[in-house]
Amino acid sequence: MSMPADSFYRASLQAMPSWPPLRERRDARVCVIGGGFAGLNTALGLAERGWPEVVLLEARSVGHGASGRNGGFVFGGFSRGEDALLRELGPARARALYAGTTGAVELIRRRIHAHRIDCDATEAGVLWANWFRDPQVLRERQRLLAEHYGVEWEWWPRERVREQVRSERYHDALYEPQALHFHPLKYAHGLAASASRLGVAVHEDTPALSLQRAGSGWRVRTAQGEVEAEQVVLACGGYLAGLRRDVDAAVMPIATYVMVTAPLGAHLQRALRTRAAVYDTRFAFDYYRPLPDTRLLWGGRISVLDRSPEQVKRLLYRDLLKVFPQLAGVGIDYAWSGLMSYARHQMPQIGRIDDGLWLAQAFGGHGVAPTTFAGERLAAAIAEGDEGWRELSRYGLVSAWKPAGLAAAQISYAWAQFKDWWKDRNEGHTA
Repeated sequence: MSMPADSFYRASLQAMPSWPPLRERRDARVCVIGGGFAGLNTALGLAERGWPEVVLLEARSVGHGASGRNGGFVFGGFSRGEDALLRELGPARARALYAGTTGAVELIRRRIHAHRIDCDATEAGVLWANWFRDPQVLRERQRLLAEHYGVEWEWWPRERVREQVRSERYHDALYEPQALHFHPLKYAHGLAASASRLGVAVHEDTPALSLQRAGSGWRVRTAQGEVEAEQVVLACGGYLAGLRRDVDAAVMPIATYVMVTAPLGAHLQRALRTRAAVYDTRFAFDYYRPLPDTRLLWGGRISVLDRSPEQVKRLLYRDLLKVFPQLAGVGIDYAWSGLMSYARHQMPQIGRIDDGLWLAQAFGGHGVAPTTFAGERLAAAIAEGDEGWRELSRYGLVSAWKPAGLAAAQISYAWAQFKDWWKDRNEGHTA
């Protein structure tokens, strides 16, 4: 079947809100470049603090990049593992950073309610299902989170997992009850609308073409206008703007893939009897969740290749049937890819990189809560002089070694897939 190139998320917006391109010269206290979650949360955080004259520029449309294409999981933590954070930062700093992301989950909840954002929020938690028979990885992470981060994830034995997730593929699982999942593009548009109501000037179809010093501030030129701002925030993610060489050189744009089935009706119960979102314990894991209209959203894989919808469909459909062979023959209505920004150290790059110039990028496929955390850090820094962003100073602008870094990332992913396969084979799994 042929599929539209646009995602299910875009197709399912009831009305496509829009904001006009910038067609004039204007002054601003802050100019935010990038209309994804990092930029939107920074702008809204400033507006909520009463900060005037904030301008947000988006090259295409709000949520066009990873923010409007992702799996919709809302949970704590970073792409960098909790054990690595402990080793690198020590218990106090690691716990504080992790708590920033769980606090961001609660801020997302508050904003959904306070700003009445209709984003299909599903308060059903997230399940981390064990692909392998050995429960050690679950026990170790559960203990680590409880002892060092004050976070309690529930143990689900295999019988309970298979009652709720109708697959012979999984064994035990950990359940994160504080997590939720939602329609990320609706949420992105809700943030933009909320920021606009509070006075932020939002402009779509307005690529920033150059960034230059202008006295003590900055001048941002666009095709039809310009902004002279006291401060600028770069929040472009994997869709690099070409404004600062050191910023673009520090991240690798990596693609991930998502598809959405046709509505399954009662057949969804043949696969899922939980409303929780699910991902598994492999490095190269699947992630999926039920949608309100009985579709199943399915995502996975990372690649340096931004594949076509048909190619994405073929890859992910095979992955789906490895877990749920009973869904053979289901229709796939949408498939798409999108670019995430990864840093070599697997942590976000957040903070001040020059006088009056701020950065939020490299959320590495784990970005819904961390982008909210980043927006709050930057808004507090700009509006209140708060220096909490320095908690991430260990993770700065390190070179991604492109193009060699992209090849290395693909090789590393292939090696991780092989290790997953080898462990699976040694456990004697035949599925």
